[in-house]
Amino acid sequence: MGISQLRADLWVFPPNRHSAGGNAWLLRSSGGCSVLVDAPLLNEENQLFLESQPPGWIVLSHRQGHGQCKRWQQLLGWPVLLQEQEAYLLPNLELTNQAALHSFSRQHSIEPGLNLLWTPGPSPGSCVLHWSQGLNDVLFCGRLLWPTAAGGVCARPSDNNFHWPRLQRSLEQLQAWLPSGSPGQIACAAGLGPLAGAKLVEHGARALQLRSIANAEN
Repeated sequence: MGISQLRADLWVFPPNRHSAGGNAWLLRSSGGCSVLVDAPLLNEENQLFLESQPPGWIVLSHRQGHGQCKRWQQLLGWPVLLQEQEAYLLPNLELTNQAALHSFSRQHSIEPGLNLLWTPGPSPGSCVLHWSQGLNDVLFCGRLLWPTAAGGVCARPSDNNFHWPRLQRSLEQLQAWLPSGSPGQIACAAGLGPLAGAKLVEHGARALQLRSIANAEN
């Protein structure tokens, strides 16, 4: 199982054992910038593919998505962007090249239509990326949300959630932050099996709404 191209400007990588089975994503923005969301497995296929792409950013959505991030940064030369509370997890990268590591506090815009929001819960520095350019309306949600067999999304309490009530508040803040009717699709960082071969959760805004209703009833 290799890299899957979902459309001309969006790809998903296979699960990565160095990221607790997580899936990395690559998008190409309308400005021609590559954005790698989390770190894929470092192998020849992935390296050749990424080296053929326009330069861009490595965005880390949660600490389990770091994987072999340092090696990828060295190979590609792309700067790493993450929420400030998890920058300490890459100390050697910052010491080696300060321009290679960038962090943000609550919100950050890479370019118009590529916006990040801090969403603590799965880990203290978890964040999401909303890609809203042209026909693209995709929320890269990290491990804040997981796909369900019914085609929706859910939040999972686990030992890795540093604070479950904070995760719930992050979900509320996320829905307030997203434009009305967004996202069209949701890209999760792991657990894609329930999608039965699909990679994206469709009708993302509806999926978020139903998740909120189910949570309120429980």
